[in-house]
Amino acid sequence: MASEVDRTNPTGRPIAELVEELLVAGDPLPIVAAGPPVLRRGAEPYDGQLSPALLARFVEALRTTMHAAPGVGLAAPQVGVPLRIAVIEDPAPVPEEVRVARGRLPQPFRVLVNPSYEALGGERAAFFEGCLSVPGWQAVVARHARVRLRALDEHGTVVDEEFAGWPARIVQHETDHLDGVLYLDRAELRSLATNEAVLARWAQPTPERAAAELGFTLPGS
Repeated sequence: MASEVDRTNPTGRPIAELVEELLVAGDPLPIVAAGPPVLRRGAEPYDGQLSPALLARFVEALRTTMHAAPGVGLAAPQVGVPLRIAVIEDPAPVPEEVRVARGRLPQPFRVLVNPSYEALGGERAAFFEGCLSVPGWQAVVARHARVRLRALDEHGTVVDEEFAGWPARIVQHETDHLDGVLYLDRAELRSLATNEAVLARWAQPTPERAAAELGFTLPGS
């Protein structure tokens, strides 16, 4: 029987070796697009596989890559490293009507180590969502409106916080990556559209018009 490490890291190579090799090329790191198994396997829990110095370099590379993409979150498997680490940061440069409708507030840079989340209440919110590993496309995803996040930060400090609105969506999206889940697994596939189509037709703060015209149901409808 294969061990858990064998399943999450099919290369069999030490994680530190993978990270060192990745960092040699410099930033930004190449982002893995959907297809390779690293995006579809649960990532290995972080347990000191990287030295403090290497972890700091890796975290900074993830941040630089996230900014360059640009995105508001990035998980280690998205750069080919099967480790339960993700980074999030959202300056939320959106109009007021979008901020209100989506609950999108600025989020500082955070490192999430071994994160997990649980829903708080039964409310769900649905919006168009995209992914750096599925470039060029977006689809409507219904997610928990409020979640409780448990994790560690890069220094080993316990994180136990509640998130709502768009920050809750980011937390769920990035944690899902660490479980081998892509947003398309949770999406309303009738809403799938190119970035260009979303911008041209469905750029409203909420996806009600898209639901009516494309023929899918939103939570609470």
